Amino acid sequence: MDKLFGLIGYPISHSWSANYFAEKFRSENIKGCHYKLFPLMEIGEFEDLIASEHDLLGLNVTIPYKEQVIPFLDQLDKSAREIGAVNTIKITQREKVVFKKGFNTDVVGFEKSLDHFNVVIPDRALILGTGGASKAVDWVLRKRGCKTIFATRARKNENQITYEDLGKTSLDDFPLIINTTPLGMHPDVDKTPGLPYHTLKSNQTLYDLIYNPAETMFLKKGKEKGCKTIGGLYMLQQQAEAAWQIWTADTVI
Repeated sequence: MDKLFGLIGYPISHSWSANYFAEKFRSENIKGCHYKLFPLMEIGEFEDLIASEHDLLGLNVTIPYKEQVIPFLDQLDKSAREIGAVNTIKITQREKVVFKKGFNTDVVGFEKSLDHFNVVIPDRALILGTGGASKAVDWVLRKRGCKTIFATRARKNENQITYEDLGKTSLDDFPLIINTTPLGMHPDVDKTPGLPYHTLKSNQTLYDLIYNPAETMFLKKGKEKGCKTIGGLYMLQQQAEAAWQIWTADTVI
């Protein structure tokens, strides 16, 4: 029986995941495995997908469903439960019973990338965005002793600051700034979070979770100021490998 894996989100036509797994299956001579993109216009389509794809063993989850998919799952692993966001789902199908467990491998990818790029963890970091990916970034940084502040359009708690207020101040209070929003992602490559980029200093690090394009406008603006810049491809590769290990942990491939 063929084994099917895939990605849910919307839009996902730009996604690198299908090509990554196709190359993995080819280079590692993995037979009978396929990876498909499942663009869901709304999360309510998730149940129909599970019911119709009987060979489905695992899913990656991307914007905007990392939080919305949780009520449709049967169980969450410890880190996904603490974070409140899921980007990997393991599906076990036995006869007519389908069991869906959620995981968060964004934390694996982000943490490994910090070490890979020798990022010095500061006392304070600014996280742009408040979606599912931001929660994973926050979880890792807080675990490493870093205080995090979220930039958002409308402030809802004391741990947040609005883009409007950021525009009136300097960014040099934040040695590390991470973009977790889709602003600047292909095809809208000219977009960027609204920040006072002129206040950046060369001792700061800018990290963009976006991987397409490899260098976003956000990173280009940081590079112009001499900042260390990191794109999202390495993190994506590491979280994909972690997802594969989860999907195949007790499955003969």
